Amino acid sequence: MKSIKIGIALCLTVAMGSPALTSEKAAFKISNKSSARTKQSTTIPKSPQQDSVVLQDDKDSLVQVAFKRVNKADLLGGVSVVNVSRLMEKNYATYSLENLEALAPGFHGNIWGNSSYLVLVDGFPRDANNVLPTEIDQITVMKGIGAVALYGSRAAKGVVYITTKRGGSYAQKVNVRANAGINTPKAYPEYLGSAEYMTLYNEARRNDGLTDLYSTAAIYNHASGSNPFRYPNIDFYSSEYLSDSYNRYDLTTEISGGNETARYYTNIGYWSNGSLLNFGEAAGNNRSNRFNLRGNIDVKLNRVIKLNVDASASFYTGKGVNTDYWGNSATVRPNRFSPLIPISMLENGDDPSQIYVNNSNYVIDGKYLLGGTQLDQTNVFASIYAGGSNKNINRQFQFNTGVDFDLSGLLQGLAFKSTLAIDYLTSFTQAYNNNYAVYEAGWNNYAGYDQISGLTKYGDDSKTGAENISSSYYRQNIAFSGQFNYNRTFGKNHNVSGTLLGYGFHIGESEVYHKTNNANLGLQLAYNFAQKYYADFSSAYIYSAKLPEGNRAAFSPTLSIGWRISEENFLKDVSAIDNLKITASAGILNTDLDISTYYLYQGYYTYNNAAWYSWKDGQLVHSFDRRRGNNFDMTFPQRREINFGIEGSLLNDFIGFSGNAFFSQTKGNIVQPTSLYPIYLSTGWPVYSDIPYVNYDNDQRRGFDFSLNFNKQLGKVGWTLGFNGTYYQTEASSRASDSQYEYDYQRRTGRPLDAIFGLRSDGFFMDETDIANSPDQSTLASGGVKPGDIKYKDQNSDGIVDTRDEVYLGRGGWSGAPLTLGVNLTAKWKNLTFFALGTGRFGAKAMKNTNSYGNYFWVDGQDKYSEVVRGRWTEETKDVATFPRLTTGTSDNNYRDSDFWLFSTDRFDLAKVQVSYQFPARMLGKGFIKEFGAYVNGFNLLTIAKERDILELNVGSAPQTRFYNLGVKALF
Repeated sequence: MKSIKIGIALCLTVAMGSPALTSEKAAFKISNKSSARTKQSTTIPKSPQQDSVVLQDDKDSLVQVAFKRVNKADLLGGVSVVNVSRLMEKNYATYSLENLEALAPGFHGNIWGNSSYLVLVDGFPRDANNVLPTEIDQITVMKGIGAVALYGSRAAKGVVYITTKRGGSYAQKVNVRANAGINTPKAYPEYLGSAEYMTLYNEARRNDGLTDLYSTAAIYNHASGSNPFRYPNIDFYSSEYLSDSYNRYDLTTEISGGNETARYYTNIGYWSNGSLLNFGEAAGNNRSNRFNLRGNIDVKLNRVIKLNVDASASFYTGKGVNTDYWGNSATVRPNRFSPLIPISMLENGDDPSQIYVNNSNYVIDGKYLLGGTQLDQTNVFASIYAGGSNKNINRQFQFNTGVDFDLSGLLQGLAFKSTLAIDYLTSFTQAYNNNYAVYEAGWNNYAGYDQISGLTKYGDDSKTGAENISSSYYRQNIAFSGQFNYNRTFGKNHNVSGTLLGYGFHIGESEVYHKTNNANLGLQLAYNFAQKYYADFSSAYIYSAKLPEGNRAAFSPTLSIGWRISEENFLKDVSAIDNLKITASAGILNTDLDISTYYLYQGYYTYNNAAWYSWKDGQLVHSFDRRRGNNFDMTFPQRREINFGIEGSLLNDFIGFSGNAFFSQTKGNIVQPTSLYPIYLSTGWPVYSDIPYVNYDNDQRRGFDFSLNFNKQLGKVGWTLGFNGTYYQTEASSRASDSQYEYDYQRRTGRPLDAIFGLRSDGFFMDETDIANSPDQSTLASGGVKPGDIKYKDQNSDGIVDTRDEVYLGRGGWSGAPLTLGVNLTAKWKNLTFFALGTGRFGAKAMKNTNSYGNYFWVDGQDKYSEVVRGRWTEETKDVATFPRLTTGTSDNNYRDSDFWLFSTDRFDLAKVQVSYQFPARMLGKGFIKEFGAYVNGFNLLTIAKERDILELNVGSAPQTRFYNLGVKALF
């Protein structure tokens, strides 16, 4: 049996996978600096950058970094760590990266101003939303260039590394956690009712020189509400269609334990989430459910070989209806049609209508037929009542294994680690799609009251019973690594380590021809002298098929150094300083992350996507068009960076702090610089280009992050207060596109990467004289401008306002707000713990355009009207108007990016408040329950912002919610 185990382990060494454990040194000690201290020796305090909300008592734990774990005291900057398993004791969370920007300095939704960071779960590229907080041990945010170098090209914008829990050498533990909570909407869009909409739509027609569409009597009838079936006033957000709240439940059981030979961990979890919709097929059926199972085992086969096997599976099912309710809520006008037709209002003797009733498959509540019109033969309400239902099904299976050889028999300090991962994901939608008839009522009032004198039927009722499968998706991920590790101490003070590795992953997706690949060799050499002086060289030799042959491989070197200056003689005796270390890193990372697709280096001709044109005889000819030129000198874009870090603690851990400053350049982004080449090399139609893609555009990013933590016992209450922050600036340092701009203010060079450009507004046109005396805006408005339209500034003073007058308006914060702040407070009194967490985002702006808010702000044609149009321009309100004139045409002059629609996204959110109570052991006695606790918490509780109404507004999607939760946990 033993030989079989060894054989299996040896076979696994041919596969290479995720990070391996290096030999783990115990936390080192340093002498006290002053005899006044009570302890003779102390452990180097936990780096404040790692978990700003946990009292610093976990000094001996290790931090997962690239392909190894290191002592917290030995981190060389550019790394932030959150101890999730400990944090969950006072901060229950529902998403793996929840509020991470408030816990890990440098993370602001992305990392240090970049985007598209790499998520690794136990060393492999996986989805962050497929691992729950209850499964997580710690999260490491690798920011600096030296921290991510070993992962190669795909990690060039930072890494978020999620380490899941494992067993330990202790008697079996069973942890059970249960939660029940409710979600309540924060805000709904405010749309106008039928009467107000009809009144203002008439006004819009008059503005266009048209007659009124709706009569005064019709508007009055819609306003009175006396017969909402004849004169509908649809409110998508009323209690008729939505519940006040919906619930969420979860249950998790963790089983772990082991001994020196074998350790195990199992997590079994289930959660269920409801929906606000409470009518038709959606009532009680719209739910999401997820069952997950995760387990691992670590086995020491003998003194040389250790083996681990990990597996997880998740089964997600989301039940829904065959229509987009929230999308329709933003477009269907309130007077459009009646969702239901009351059978009781049918005129006596209307036998044809009664036949419709008798033959209908869908008589709602025994009282209504489905409403509609010739233009609304299918509609959102009828589809929810009778259109059938669907289930979105997602299944994921993840498996990884590793074998670790202690080769100290060959060379002291030498080890080898090899791992392999295979993941599968499948998702698809099962649906039952029913056909239904809708009815339009013909009304009369000749009896002195409203009644239906006839029904017009559109469509037919039918249920095929056939199940339809759609939206099928498949993904497979294979990842591997193999590494030699060397870790040895010479003469007690000279600590030497090194890693030589091969690493790669391969992600294939359905309907994607080219798979996502990452392959690189890595080399790390590190030295520290007595945990005082540090040097680390980390590098990768990468390969990418996106580059031409001959340029597909590149070398990425980085160097990091550190100095614990608190151990120098000039600071050693300063009693106020517990620990003080400074670090610096610099390097170059080659990356293909921003190369959009394959074969950009190769020119090509196209026939299928080419143009059609005709000669004088009218004969159509299909062209054969060239789309780009060759560039076999294309190379990797590069991230070039230097960063500096500081960390330490003061006054016996009363104050802990850390900070990093960074400056990085992305050189050689690949673009097709049409404006840099002669005009005859490209044409607009037929589309032809002989211009190649080249390395040209450059970007810059610079900024800093920090954490500051205070720990103090005041009387019987222990206090922890933490602050985290990240600030960054970006700049387009060179742009090929700038040559197309005539004026300096148009150019993108020198502007932020998230720059918002648009026109400067100058109020509204007050009258025809104002229009005549202002610069010509006819190029912006296909139908010309009228009084009440937005007037813009002529930036170049040429007498014409056009796109050449667009200027820089502000930063969009597309990779995260320029300034992100986090604050957390913990107060612990006996067994009672209070925890609060807040986040702030400042410095970005956004546009009230159709991309973010549908037609809520940009309203023309037959769009649904929101409450913002109440401030429209009219002759009576011209001096106080806050919105342009209404029109039933296309308002291309008004609805374009300009500072008129710009708003600040500055906000501070009270993201979490939790009160926890741990029942004293004496209350539990000596039964099978070893520990028991309960807690209540609230999520997303409060937003403080000048534009709070806009920031809390979801248009065309489900609303933002507050979440209130009650939970219990027990240890058996």
